[in-house]
Amino acid sequence: MAIDQLRKLIIAKENPSSITHSVRTAVAAVLSLLVARLFRLPEAYWAAISTLIVMQSTLGAALPISAQRFAGTAVGAAVGAVLGTYFPGNILVFGIAVLVIGIFCAAFRVERSAYRYASVTLAIVMLVVRSNREWVIAVHRFLEVSIGIAVGLAITALWPEHLTGASAWRPNAKGTRINPVAELGDTLNSTGFYLSSSF
Repeated sequence: MAIDQLRKLIIAKENPSSITHSVRTAVAAVLSLLVARLFRLPEAYWAAISTLIVMQSTLGAALPISAQRFAGTAVGAAVGAVLGTYFPGNILVFGIAVLVIGIFCAAFRVERSAYRYASVTLAIVMLVVRSNREWVIAVHRFLEVSIGIAVGLAITALWPEHLTGASAWRPNAKGTRINPVAELGDTLNSTGFYLSSSF
């Protein structure tokens, strides 16, 4: 009985893994790792990890999570750089910083995932002992994650996965099932409108 319940949680009914998705994900992860190494970033694996997170979504779904990851990483890196410089490894200061970031996010109604990424970045910058200064670690972490996000979004946009059958149609926020090709078109139209009105 428990094995059947576990199987239901693991076996995909919609949006199953595919060979195309696996190839896209592997190419994107390797590409982001190579770009981060090209810039001689010391922990280039964070670029690949960020890309792996982005690649698990359609472009329409990847944009919001990428923006949240980018913003959260920026906040966590900035706070970690400052506090890590003056209070390196201090558990009490770390806890207070996580709380203050959480209160800030709640006050501005920021998505929980951005808060999560800010807290994770803060922990990595502030608590992991390294030979570099905390602000250098913070800048590296931000760049590594940013490269991973950019590569993941680029691959998702340039090489969209074409789903077939029932898994090609996904529910939107209202519960209406939509085609991801239409979703991509809407996303690109919105992005184009935003860019053209910005200049």
